[in-house]
Amino acid sequence: MKRLTILLLFCSLIARGQKNAAYEKMVQPAVFSLSMVMMHDVVNPPAASRYYAYCMLGAYNIIANHNNSIVPLQSFVKRYQPVSIAMQQTDYDYRIASLYAIYESGRLLLPSGYMLEENQQKFIAALKKQKVKQSIIDSSVSLAKSVAAQIALWSKTDDYGKLSAKLRYTPVKGEGYWFPTPPAYMEAVEPNWRTVKPLVIDSCNQFLPLPPVAFSKDTTSAFYALAKEVYNVSLAPTQEQLNIAGFWDCNPFVVASSGHMSLGFKKISPGGHWMNIAAIAAEKASLDFDRTIQVNTLTGITLMDAFISCWDEKFRSNRIRPETYINHYIDVRWQPLLQTPPFPEYTSGHSVISTASAEVLSYLFGDAFAFTDNTEVMFELQPRTFSSFRQAAEEAAISRLYGGIHYRDAIEQGQAEGRGVGNFIVAQLKAAGVKPVL
Repeated sequence: MKRLTILLLFCSLIARGQKNAAYEKMVQPAVFSLSMVMMHDVVNPPAASRYYAYCMLGAYNIIANHNNSIVPLQSFVKRYQPVSIAMQQTDYDYRIASLYAIYESGRLLLPSGYMLEENQQKFIAALKKQKVKQSIIDSSVSLAKSVAAQIALWSKTDDYGKLSAKLRYTPVKGEGYWFPTPPAYMEAVEPNWRTVKPLVIDSCNQFLPLPPVAFSKDTTSAFYALAKEVYNVSLAPTQEQLNIAGFWDCNPFVVASSGHMSLGFKKISPGGHWMNIAAIAAEKASLDFDRTIQVNTLTGITLMDAFISCWDEKFRSNRIRPETYINHYIDVRWQPLLQTPPFPEYTSGHSVISTASAEVLSYLFGDAFAFTDNTEVMFELQPRTFSSFRQAAEEAAISRLYGGIHYRDAIEQGQAEGRGVGNFIVAQLKAAGVKPVL
């Protein structure tokens, strides 16, 4: 049903246009179609960020080839090899090619990418209905396929393909270390993600956070105090705290148990949430097509690098989750409000990637860009309004304490880590000549 809604929205956007369709309004449905496929596949958060980044690179390359004010990717993305575009610009519509490249990149890269073929067919049918010349459609699609194929090939240079050959992860033995949590006791997600090459930052450990507070069972220790804070907040949360925790949950796969039966619920990933925020901002600011593609691409790039940085620390410190600690040393029956994700606790992933994204988006749109985030409406959660991207990131970060899945130091140090990633990317963009969009 959700996929049908997106397709109908997409078609109506073209149908409402005059001779020149409002192509900038078609970017969000295209990106969201990637999210829908990733929800179907239950793609984990780090991998999702990588797919968003690579699926946008081809579209960005195409607009940069057309628009001299768009700084080329190779000016700030390490190792990037510009794709070959042999056609004359008069032979194709670069907007059609860019949009089709998003779908085609997803088709080639995503596990169930074949699901995007329906979106491609609907796109072409809508263009024909709008009486776009068949020759322009054909050449634009041909270019998009060529670009997407080149991006898919280049993506193999980041060592993602080597992950499956690495040894299976075994939890570290001893007190204080992460161990799989109920109800599903899932294996650790992407324990070797630090080996994936980033796009802009220099290395996975460029922005090392401070060491986590040392584990201790002593009731007078700093670590016990961290756990007790999580526990105490859960005993009498305010309605606003519950709303915040639920809104930023972003757990791709939640398992609910009832008796002997277990049910799985799929949701959008943290990266998917911020990609939608980027699209919301672009629409509110009435950005043209080229700037809309630019904003979405830079957000995807930021998410990929932020996850690489965060996952490096997670599997270095391997810290125990609040659920495990509280069940052992405070209350054996306690359960967090949100389901504990299947990976170590320190640092908080949402804190890192939200803060990094907020820094980049604040550079592009300004420090006081207000917006209403309706990303979670499809999961029957009310929209939330923010005065800035940084305010949204602050709320995303503290939601992990309200949800019972992170200690405060993991949140605060995660924010510091994300700020480092985001500010570095902004510095690279400035050095390359990338200007704010407003």
